[in-house]
Amino acid sequence: QVQLVESGGGLVQAGGSLRLSCAASGGTFSNYNMGWFRQAPGMEREFVSAISRNGRNTLYADSVKGRFTISRDNAKNTMYLQMNSLKPEDTAVYYCAAAAKAMPITNTRSQYDYWGQGTQVTVSS
Repeated sequence: QVQLVESGGGLVQAGGSLRLSCAASGGTFSNYNMGWFRQAPGMEREFVSAISRNGRNTLYADSVKGRFTISRDNAKNTMYLQMNSLKPEDTAVYYCAAAAKAMPITNTRSQYDYWGQGTQVTVSS
């Protein structure tokens, strides 16, 4: 079973950048498709981005396409989310997640088996 810990959140002005990290332990990181989700107050948790086991395939929500970049370093057991041109509507708790099933990357929350505790991102206007 893999454990996930997010870091890198914080307060940033609109137009700024942040880089989130998700450190994995307790499993073979390269066996998992990985994803980022976010949840704003009073809202459902929503998909942000996903990356395949080998990092070659990625998927983005339309709302972040062109601004966010997902990546992973399997040698370091770490996934990243580079967030540029941040907007106030990006404010949320950001979660990383791991999918153990051997299947294409997905934006479906229920397909992810393991979750981190989340890191807060706040974008001021």
